[in-house]
Amino acid sequence: MPHHTKEEKLAAFERYLDVLDTLREKCPWDRVQTNESLRPNTIEETMELADAIIAEDHDAIRKELGDVLLHVLFYAKIGEEKGEFDIADVCNGACDKLIFRHPHIYGHEHASTPEEVLNRWELIKMKEKDGNKTVLSGVPASLPSLIKAERVQEKAANVGFDWEKREDVWEKVKEEVAEVERELTEGKEVDREKEFGDLLFAVVNAARLYGVRPDNALERTNRKFIFRFNHIEKRAKEMGLKLKEMTLAQMDELWDEAKALEKQ
Repeated sequence: MPHHTKEEKLAAFERYLDVLDTLREKCPWDRVQTNESLRPNTIEETMELADAIIAEDHDAIRKELGDVLLHVLFYAKIGEEKGEFDIADVCNGACDKLIFRHPHIYGHEHASTPEEVLNRWELIKMKEKDGNKTVLSGVPASLPSLIKAERVQEKAANVGFDWEKREDVWEKVKEEVAEVERELTEGKEVDREKEFGDLLFAVVNAARLYGVRPDNALERTNRKFIFRFNHIEKRAKEMGLKLKEMTLAQMDELWDEAKALEKQ
């Protein structure tokens, strides 16, 4: 697909604004939408974009980006109708924030590596007007726990609270595994959740230190498991068997079949 010129991109953006204006005025469904009614759909569209990214489906990514952008424009349209802000305010506010957060580009500071940028990131955000009051205050409370663990660790690391050597994290992981094993044999059930939480937090920390996004990694494993288990179920049906009546050895054999199919 050929690259579009800046003028073509601006024209496409203007066209999208015009289409939304028309729908907001004339479509019975679009006319009654509010921030509250759009919110569940926005979450769904964001998850669909996340699915497309994990699947590396570029056509789907393009489509889902369009859907997410529609929601951004829609919220801005509602803000404009209320006299609160419009899409220009959204764009200018985002630009101002990016410029402020990149003094090594727009100012006189110097940063030549991503690590140098990140080391200053949290301190810069705390200097902003209406910025974060504390290092961790910018982490949304409603983030899924796995992603939240990664974000709080990243933010703490950006101000120097991190392992001196990333290899040291494995001792912490081993320590937490031992704690889980001890609680399973000696402890109370109420403490098991705590120890499993500590272990998961340590594993997320290890993934972060080695440049792996834990949520992406786990989702890829989820998809792999689903593919393989679906294969077991499909093959069992072809063989006239019910899963509950199969032995573990039979299921393991079909699991290996599925693994072989992945490599083709």
